[in-house]
Amino acid sequence: MKRGQWIAGLLLCSQAFSVQAQPARYHAQLDAAAAKVLPQVVNWRRDLHAHPELAFGEHRTAGLVARELAGMGYEVRRGMAETAVIGLLNTGRPGPVVALRADMDGLPVTEETGLPFASRERVQSGGKETGVMHACGHDMHVAMLLGAARVLAGLRGQLSGTIKLVFQPAEEGVANAPNGAERLVKAGVLENPKVSAMFGLHVGITPQPTGTISTRARGLMAGGDTFEIVVGGRQTHGALPWNGVDPVVVAAQIVLGLQTIVSRQTDLTAAPAVITVGTLHAGQRANIVPAEVRMSGTMRSFDPAIREQLLLQLRRTAEHLALSAGATARVSFDPGYPVTWNDPALTEKMLPSLRRVAGARLLGDVAPSTTSEDFAYYGQHVPSMLFFLGVNPPGADPAQWAPNHSPRFNPDEAALLTGVRALASLAADYLTGH
Repeated sequence: MKRGQWIAGLLLCSQAFSVQAQPARYHAQLDAAAAKVLPQVVNWRRDLHAHPELAFGEHRTAGLVARELAGMGYEVRRGMAETAVIGLLNTGRPGPVVALRADMDGLPVTEETGLPFASRERVQSGGKETGVMHACGHDMHVAMLLGAARVLAGLRGQLSGTIKLVFQPAEEGVANAPNGAERLVKAGVLENPKVSAMFGLHVGITPQPTGTISTRARGLMAGGDTFEIVVGGRQTHGALPWNGVDPVVVAAQIVLGLQTIVSRQTDLTAAPAVITVGTLHAGQRANIVPAEVRMSGTMRSFDPAIREQLLLQLRRTAEHLALSAGATARVSFDPGYPVTWNDPALTEKMLPSLRRVAGARLLGDVAPSTTSEDFAYYGQHVPSMLFFLGVNPPGADPAQWAPNHSPRFNPDEAALLTGVRALASLAADYLTGH
């Protein structure tokens, strides 16, 4: 080999080594910055926990978030979905736009944890006074995303593209109105600049140790739809049923028929599904065939295509069974949250980032959850991934753990560091392509 070729080869090897070593350098910086900001993350979390606010009323929370982001050098945008706060960090170099989301709202729950920073807030809800509590961990979500924001601001010189932070109101939703994520999507939160990928997390009490990260490709959390069926018959004397059309018998046939949709018409090897009739109301007297029966229930699904199939089959089953008896069936749906769909390609690409953070405590193919999350609305428009973060109380008997939405929900703050590292790593690794 000639000397010039040898030198050129050496330079190429040196450049390749430099590129491979670069992620390790910024990962070490990322981890050190996360550890440094952790005390402030704990302080943010406790302050937010002591001052929870209900859906679309997160004014104090939004003010705190906006001030902190501005101090870190983010462009702050407000005015979307009433209380949302959007933070933008442009690196000055071309590249994709990665979004991270945290939900801000609390619940109408009176806290019973006994913590020194327990909530003492009170509101009128449903016609009576109740407490307000961060009983689902959204205080931790906001604090961790603020921590990740500071870490990413420190890495700005090593990244390309744009970071968009979405502090979202009303994940828990309000009655008879669009929730926070749905409103933000309609308001254009995924545009200007257009988001390339989006990540989020949710804390929860799980059988695994604190700090465990769990997720899966495709359907992670169920889509939930409520249905109502009104069966119309023809009222008559109970002793002369042939003079009318009995909607009670038809309703009973419909209840049984709906069960065959899941057991005989749905490919359960593709994804689970659930159809449950929760209410059934008919009649006033024992000796009268009533004119109608009203029933309602819930439908849960984990695959968007299967959900559409279930909607069609439920309507068809009810209407045709009623028709066969000379009755009618009016079917209506109240769409809940869609399926929380983790984009398969994005999930496969980013699992190594989570593995670096969680190590053996990463579960990359967990069973889906029948609960729902409005993060699903983002996934309908851009590749997205949500993951769970275990926050089991330290030293407590698992039989005594209080789950999300309990007045005794008391997540372990030791998981905060894992959450900050995970969010910052997903954003940084996505932007650098590592």
